[in-house]
Amino acid sequence: MKRFQSSKTVASLSVLALLVAGALVSLSVGDRVNAQQKMPGAAKAAATGSVLLDPADTVMLFLDHQAGLFQTVKDISVAELRTNTIALAKLATLLKIPVITTASEPNGPNGPLMPEIHQFAPHAVFVPRKGEVSAWDNGDFVKAVRATGKKTLIMSGVWTSVCVMFPALDAKAEGFKVYAVIDASGDPSEMVSRTTLARFTQAGVIPTSANAVLSEIHRTWNRPEAAELAKLYATVAPNYGALIESYQKAQDVIKQKKN
Repeated sequence: MKRFQSSKTVASLSVLALLVAGALVSLSVGDRVNAQQKMPGAAKAAATGSVLLDPADTVMLFLDHQAGLFQTVKDISVAELRTNTIALAKLATLLKIPVITTASEPNGPNGPLMPEIHQFAPHAVFVPRKGEVSAWDNGDFVKAVRATGKKTLIMSGVWTSVCVMFPALDAKAEGFKVYAVIDASGDPSEMVSRTTLARFTQAGVIPTSANAVLSEIHRTWNRPEAAELAKLYATVAPNYGALIESYQKAQDVIKQKKN
């Protein structure tokens, strides 16, 4: 009988210990959540373990989106390339993300930069180069990037295999987190594009798309720019634009029936 009571006592104490431990864990989790909700940008991302883009730590780099080079692009249609590039420029303006553009030699056969970038991102800073193939070999360009204080670089350009890859690899080696927007860039062939992707991943450069960049930076519809962000989704994903139109039409019909 005493053994039985002793076993019950031990069991009760064990259950009590588990309940206390659980309460302590719940309290610590609650404290962490409350603390994380008060954290800004990068600090919050570090605390939650998020690896998604933090717009507060991001700068967009548009590299050699030149009219002459567009004529050599074969892995994506030039119309789609330009559309996605414009969407990134608009996103940067909407959410106040710094933008830097550059070209090796705009007066040469590679041609001038597509005007839409500076049209839709009027805050963009253009850094001329002195013929360097890689923007990262130009001291003024690197200085401009470092002056932003941002450690996350979103790169796009033509060619992906050269104008994006060279600075991407060097910037990654120097401690920056680098994203390469593949569908806002272009290469002379599908083979070149696939080879470029392989080298990116080997070096730790993150290949991504315009739609993914938009979604990662967007994060929530509960924000004042939601309507403008929806328009950008319709730009990079036309089928999503059709979805929005059909939904809006359905809402209009419902309102008419109520009236």
